[in-house]
Amino acid sequence: MTGTDLLTLTQWLSPSFPVGSYAYSHGLEWAIAADAVTDTESLTAWLHDTLRVGAGRADAKLLAAAHRGEDAAHLAATARALAASAERWEETIAQGTAFAEAVSAMAGKRFDPLPYPVAVGVAARRLDLETGQVAALFLHAVAANLVSAAVRFIPLGQAAGQKVLAGLHPAIADISAEVVTARVEDIATSVLRGDLAAMRHETRDGRRFKT
Repeated sequence: MTGTDLLTLTQWLSPSFPVGSYAYSHGLEWAIAADAVTDTESLTAWLHDTLRVGAGRADAKLLAAAHRGEDAAHLAATARALAASAERWEETIAQGTAFAEAVSAMAGKRFDPLPYPVAVGVAARRLDLETGQVAALFLHAVAANLVSAAVRFIPLGQAAGQKVLAGLHPAIADISAEVVTARVEDIATSVLRGDLAAMRHETRDGRRFKT
C-alpha cells in the first residue's frame, strides 16, 4: 500500500468528488418524513440495518468481486437485479456513471459506466490497496453521506451526526473483512422497511432528495 494510492481512493470517495451523492438519501427522506427516523437512536438503527443486512453489505460484496477481477458486466447485471426499486437502480447507475467519467478524466484512461460499487471496484484495481480497505472506505463514504442527509433533514446537530457515524465503524469493519472472500451468489438482503421506503419515496411530493 502506498500513501498516494490511499489518498487517491480517499479523493474518489470524498463528498467533493463529482458523483452527486449529496442528492440521494436511499429512501431515508421518506423514513424521516414518516417519523420512522426521528433522532440519533432511530437513525443509528436504520443505518445499521442498511449496512449489515441491506445494500451496504450487498454493494460491498459487488465491489469486492469487482476489485478481485471478476467480470464487470456480470456484476453490473447482478446489481441491477438486486435493485429493489427504480430509484435504487437510478441511484447506483447515475453515481457509477458520474464516477467513471470523473476517474476517466483524471487517469487519461476510459472506465465504463457501471453501477457505483462495481465502478469503484474496477477503478481501484489500479491502486495498490487491499480489497478490505477499499470496501471499508466505500462503506464509510456511503454511511457518511446518509448521516449528512439526516443531519440536514431531521435535523440533527453536526456533533450528533458524527457520533452516529462513529458508532457505525464496528459494523463497517466487520463487513469489509467479510466481503474479501464472499461469493456474489451468496448476496442476500433483508431490509423490507428500507426497500418500501425507497419505493414510497418515488411518489412523494416536494422531495429534497432524488431517492
